Amino acid sequence: MSAHIIAVANQKGGVGKTTTVVNLAASLVEKKFSVLIVDLDPQGNATTGSGINKGNVTSGVYAVLLGNEEIRNAIMTAQHGGFHVLPANCALAGAEVELVQELAREMRLKNALAQINDQYDYIIIDCPPTLTLLTINGLVAARHIIVPMLCEYYALEGISDLIATVRKIRQAINPQLDILGIVRTLYDPRSLLAKQVDEQLSTHFPDKLFSTPIPRNIRLAEAPSHGMPALQYDPRATGTKAYLALADEILARTAGKYKIP
Repeated sequence: MSAHIIAVANQKGGVGKTTTVVNLAASLVEKKFSVLIVDLDPQGNATTGSGINKGNVTSGVYAVLLGNEEIRNAIMTAQHGGFHVLPANCALAGAEVELVQELAREMRLKNALAQINDQYDYIIIDCPPTLTLLTINGLVAARHIIVPMLCEYYALEGISDLIATVRKIRQAINPQLDILGIVRTLYDPRSLLAKQVDEQLSTHFPDKLFSTPIPRNIRLAEAPSHGMPALQYDPRATGTKAYLALADEILARTAGKYKIP
């Protein structure tokens, strides 16, 4: 059975995108599913957050996209959490320029993942916070998108931009692409603005909003500096429990479309 390929994307930065990728991967492994993270961000934060030293990455996603390495040879194992990682470092920034002249440049990741997607239950792609050729590769390869967002005014504008992008990708090259859900991150239920944005999200995206918000939590913020997901850093933290609950929602939504082994 092929993997469920999910891109975690938002064209606005600082929304907890990478935190969601790493902690969701660890949560799915905890529930006995096999997971691969694809780090498509040249900053490589999902790589370091998985305990992998970017300086030791010699053939990560950069080499795979350029066709210089087989994807099987580029995949590494996270130090904590039990998932695998197709890592990235700053060299990935050069892929934008180098891929411009290549044929089917937006299909490079999709074609690479086709070689190994029967080996995983879930493949989670950490997309850059801008609409680049790397992001397009992620959206073309994915079946679903998860959108992390802050409950702030400008975040609503960001979702509108992303939806427009999804429509274009769907019409041009990936008609199956859909938004699996919107997850509220760095959530503070005491904030009046958060409550107001909550109401707007519930009104405009009633079927897309995950019921589990991810709270502001110091353990979630600390865990990446130790190169591990919050589940391994502090299993009892409120942020850890929130990502485990979010994983249950994702399992339920994907099970509605596909049979999960």
